[in-house]
This record gives sequence, C-alpha cells and structure tokens, in this order.
Amino acid sequence: MSEVVLNTVIKSRGPWATAMRRLWRDRAAMAALTCFLIILCMCLLAPVYAGWSHAEPFKSTLDATIQINGQTVNVMEQSTEGLGLGYNPIGPTWQLGNYFLGADNQGRDVMSRLLYGGLNSFLIAGAATVLTLFFATLIGLAAGFFGGVVDAVLSRVLDILWAFPVYLLAISLSIVLIAHGIEIGPITIESGSLWLPIFIIGIVYIPYVARPVRGQVMSLRQSEFVMAAIGLGASNSRILLRDILPNVATTLIVFIPLMMALNMLTESALSFLSIGVQAPDASWGTIIQDGQGLLYSRPMVALAPGLAIVLSVLALNVLGDGLRDALDPRSKIKLGRG
Repeated sequence: MSEVVLNTVIKSRGPWATAMRRLWRDRAAMAALTCFLIILCMCLLAPVYAGWSHAEPFKSTLDATIQINGQTVNVMEQSTEGLGLGYNPIGPTWQLGNYFLGADNQGRDVMSRLLYGGLNSFLIAGAATVLTLFFATLIGLAAGFFGGVVDAVLSRVLDILWAFPVYLLAISLSIVLIAHGIEIGPITIESGSLWLPIFIIGIVYIPYVARPVRGQVMSLRQSEFVMAAIGLGASNSRILLRDILPNVATTLIVFIPLMMALNMLTESALSFLSIGVQAPDASWGTIIQDGQGLLYSRPMVALAPGLAIVLSVLALNVLGDGLRDALDPRSKIKLGRG
C-alpha cells in the first residue's frame, strides 16, 4: 500500500518540483551554487569589513602605518632594489582586518577593494543579464510568433549585431560612449556611471539569447495547443503570455547563470582596459589593472581578483549545466535520475 501511495506522489509531482529535485541531487551544481553564494555574501559584506578594518578602499594612504605583532610598520615601504628609489606596498599580512592581502601601489587595502570590486562586478553582471534577457525575450517572442515583416526586420537587426565580434563591439561602444555618456530622450547616463557598462554589455549579448528564443517560439507556434488557442479566438497577447512564454521560461532560466558568467568576463576585460568601471569605483578588472605593475613584487594584488573571477565564472557555468540538465526532460535518461 505504501508503495502505491509513493508512486502516486511521485507521478503527481509538478515539473518544477521535479526539476528542483534533480538539481538538488546534482552534487556538482549544489557545490557550485554554494561557492557562488559564499563569494557573493562576502562581497555584500564589503562595507562591514571596511568599517571593521578601518581601511580606505578608495583613498590613497601612502603615509599610513599598521601594527603587526606589536611592531609599527609602514604601509608603503622604502624600495631596496637598485638605487632604492620609490616605495613598495606592504605584502599580505594574513591577518583579517589588517591588510590581509597587502596594499596596492597607492597604499589601499587590497582585501577591502577586492570585496567592493566584487560587489560592483556582480551588480554589473546581474543588471546586464536582466537587460539582455528582457530585450532578447521581447525580440524573440515577436519575431518567432508574428513572423513575416516583423521577423525579417528584427532578424536583420540581430544579424547586424551578430556580425561584430562581441568584445570588439563592446570595446568600440565603450570607447565612443565613455567620454560623453548616453542621452536617450529624458534618460541620461553619465560617463562614470555604472549604468554605462551595464548598458553596453547588456546590448551586445542580446542576439546570443534572442536567436534561440526565436527558434523555440517558432516551433511552439506550430504546436497543437497554440493552434487550438488560435482556433478558439484567443488574443495574441494571451497566447504569448499564457501558452508560449511559460514554455520558453526554462530556456531563459538556464541562460541566467551562463549570461552572468559571460557578462562578468566582459566587464572585467573592459575595466582592465580602462573603458569599463571608472575611478573612484572599482571592479575586479580595475584591481587586476592596478596590480599589473606589481606582479613580481606583490602578485596578490592581481592574483586575488583573478582567482575570484575564475571561481565565480566556473561556479556559474557548472550551475548553468546543472540547471540545463534539471530542466531538460531528457536528463532522466541522460543522468539516470527520476
């Protein structure tokens, strides 16, 4: 009797519950999600850490001193190489709240800047992902459902964007817009605003999401339940919102972590080239640029944000693979899971 009840419960489980169950059983995806959440939570605590350590992540502190094992040490140390000209920032102390990862070439606490930079990197990547998915969904739904002239016009616009290598297009837009910002009617984005890289990164990846959505909508347009809704006289808006969009939602969910990973890499590249996040704000890309000249003497300045990018992007990609397997009905056969 208990076996019959168990089978009935399993069969009555909805598709979303089944997908969550598959995802929960995917150890690699759960480990990736845990790693990503840990990094994200650490970055969200950046103001708390900076206040506790009394660090100035955005202000030069060339004459600052700290206490290490009861001794007073200068944050910027006199160079002992060559003629002894110039100063070298202090290296990692491995003491939380006391220049844990050392200082950069302006005497700023690397750990505080790492957390604040990660906060901006996550903000830009997340907001750009929302922007990309929103416009890509609108374009994909319109082009795939209405077809004809609408599909032809929207597809040609996507083809134009698709023709440019994504990094070349992002760099070109950044160079053009970084000096004057953007003015679209009543909307104005200043050159130093974080919304500028969000806008640029969000725009360049629209074709990469819109094209798969368009193809899926075209397939759904010919399905029996959509044809039945059309035959019953349902409005286009109802068919799009009630019948097609829920079936496209799984694809969009899978795109979220994958697009965040791509956006994070793109933002880091633009910021490293000084055409992304602008001072006094920081991101992992700008911190790597700050540490470029310190690779031989203080490598942690560049290695720490680089390692953070690698872990975050790797976690997002593994999570994206797990979501794809969980939401794909064929994953039961592929993974041997129920």
